[in-house]
Amino acid sequence: MTVTSTRLSPDWPCQVKAPGSYDWERSAAKWLRELVPARYASYPAFLRHPVLLARHAQIQVEHEIRVARTALQTARADLPRLGLHEGVIEHTIKLYAAEVMQLQHIARSVRAVTRALVESGR
Repeated sequence: MTVTSTRLSPDWPCQVKAPGSYDWERSAAKWLRELVPARYASYPAFLRHPVLLARHAQIQVEHEIRVARTALQTARADLPRLGLHEGVIEHTIKLYAAEVMQLQHIARSVRAVTRALVESGR
């Protein structure tokens, strides 16, 4: 896969400049830092090597997907015991389902950025 095709992918995040353009790696690193806890984003190794940051962001997003799926799968059984009304429960289930889809898209975006970083030799 070429770097150009990565940019054309619908999974490429709009916050990241096109691979090969001026300062694109910096825009990639900035976007990736937003996906990880702040304490990780400031680690010197992640600042010097954006591909390491990308790897950690991918792991982080994968864990978030698992959490959202667990919350979705257990909502019908757990939420009534908390005294929540059916309307709130249904809204919450829709929220979790939407979050899983959004996180899956983010995971694909992180993979696209990671591939471009690896291809650029960073």
